[in-house]
Amino acid sequence: MSTRRRFVKDTLSFGLGSRLLGTAGLTLGATAARGDSHDYRALVCVMLGGGADSYNMVVPTDADQFDEYVAVRSDLALAKEDLHLMAPIHDGREFAMHPGMLELRDLYEARELAVLANVGTLAQPYDRAALEAGTARIPLGLFSHADQIEQWQTAVVDARIAAGWAGRIADLTEGDGPANGVSMNISISGTNVFQSGVSSSPYAISVNVGGARGLFSYADGSDYGARRQEMVDRILGVPQANVLREEYVRRLRGAIDAQQVFTRAMENGLPLQTAFSDSNFSQSLALIARTIAGREGLGTSRQTFFVNFGGWDHHDGVVELQAAMLPVLSRGLKEFREALVELGVYDEVTTFTVSDFARTLTSNGKGSDHAWGGHHFVMGGSVNGGQMVGDYPPHLRRQPTRDHPGDLCADDAGRILFHGACALVWRHERRDGSRVAQRSPVLRPGDRSSAAGIYEHLGCFSLRELCRIRRNHS
Repeated sequence: MSTRRRFVKDTLSFGLGSRLLGTAGLTLGATAARGDSHDYRALVCVMLGGGADSYNMVVPTDADQFDEYVAVRSDLALAKEDLHLMAPIHDGREFAMHPGMLELRDLYEARELAVLANVGTLAQPYDRAALEAGTARIPLGLFSHADQIEQWQTAVVDARIAAGWAGRIADLTEGDGPANGVSMNISISGTNVFQSGVSSSPYAISVNVGGARGLFSYADGSDYGARRQEMVDRILGVPQANVLREEYVRRLRGAIDAQQVFTRAMENGLPLQTAFSDSNFSQSLALIARTIAGREGLGTSRQTFFVNFGGWDHHDGVVELQAAMLPVLSRGLKEFREALVELGVYDEVTTFTVSDFARTLTSNGKGSDHAWGGHHFVMGGSVNGGQMVGDYPPHLRRQPTRDHPGDLCADDAGRILFHGACALVWRHERRDGSRVAQRSPVLRPGDRSSAAGIYEHLGCFSLRELCRIRRNHS
């Protein structure tokens, strides 16, 4: 049977790099299917738009490195006693999460959330000498919002393209388009690059209307709605001689029909009792949960979701703004977790964060500026969490390390640098270490030859760099 582990591997193995995969690993364990969800798989992408300062999200608390953290961050440093301590990682180093991230720390301790340390966009490995000589192949438009937020979504770091990796997957799996008009890619934040393909587009829904937007009163059950439906259907049924009018009518008819399909699926889906906070982010995740609850009515077993939680470009006020925003992120993800457990699909849904880039460790006097490598989170019932995947920098200042003399930990601007392999690649093993089936549930057998177009940069990295990510087993 197809497994979600393979789904995550085949969809997240893209050219976003870090040193992290040369060290530790994240194992997605195989779990027993539950009810009618046994063949359902979904990914939820949470975009922290603006470039989140993740070095105040996960803070080193070893005595020496915390002192270095305070010295480098100066007025941006958090008080150690306010942080939520995390269990020591495999090499004995100690870390803690931001005071506003208690729920995520608890999920980490429950082994349901993993930290991806020091990740970002990367075309190929490089060393310190190549970087300083200007010969390293670095991403196009590094430190640029527009370029970096696009590259996280496209997995292409050396060109500007409009097709994201989830959209390219939909191109392969949906052919000429979804049969009912509702794409496997559903966005709560409008049109986005991540879910846009060459021939496919995301299906947009909205928190403001609690689902998909439709024509006012069309088929709403009222007498007026019935008359309006009859009138619209008659107008759209008139043959058009002009090719542009014909195409417009075809698309409008398709949009109306898709909205009706989506609305019925939501109405007939499993009831959801989990309470969500009033924030737009929590309500967006609530809408995703309701959509998953109605998946049978949509006739799909593979979905991706996209939500943009923006406002992280903190050139000033980073400490105060994160104190207000990180609790919203943490609570929202915990509430979403509870909803997925209620629906019985927590093992089948993986949620992950991305952002334009991280931010400088050094303060500009009010906040932090654009940087490169940072930290992200992966949450799910099949995520073998409670561990940090990758290399949290051994030093937060500009200096090579004894073990890695070719490494440049940070530049003069306090931007953490890295090199290595792809950031999000999973081996698919059970928690006990045994292998599970390796047939893709996303790309059907006839589509496998086209898979290279989704993650074309994998050839730049060695198998050791890409795949040394399994959990250590005693």
